[in-house]
Amino acid sequence: MNCPGGKGMLYKEIFWMACDSTEQLRAEYGPFRTRGEAESEARRLGFGYLLRYEHMLDENEEIQEVRCIFVELPGTVRGNLCFVSLHTRCATCGESATHERPLQAEVWADIHEFEHSRHRVRLFEHARGQGLKEIAGWRAS
Repeated sequence: MNCPGGKGMLYKEIFWMACDSTEQLRAEYGPFRTRGEAESEARRLGFGYLLRYEHMLDENEEIQEVRCIFVELPGTVRGNLCFVSLHTRCATCGESATHERPLQAEVWADIHEFEHSRHRVRLFEHARGQGLKEIAGWRAS
């Protein structure tokens, strides 16, 4: 492929990722060399999307351009995966943890805020196919 402006040849490198959503804060797994490998792993993980990365490389194998293409897997029903995980993250120092139950998140936050005065812990919910969402005001209740 010729580079615009006559600067030589560009070569395309393609790899695939399995991902749970098209949101910016998404879970990605891979890379895979073929779509088939990525699709198989995406279905195993319960992910509904593939992400195709195209890297345009120059003659020195330096990346000149990156293209990302999302592919929705056929037969995937959005919303059929109800697994939700909770993520706590300190807004002050960035320390984080993952929890299966709200009580675990509450205890982690209490301990962290007790051990580190003036730190504030935020809570996020991650549902497959929907990305991360902050739960605002969770400590007020």
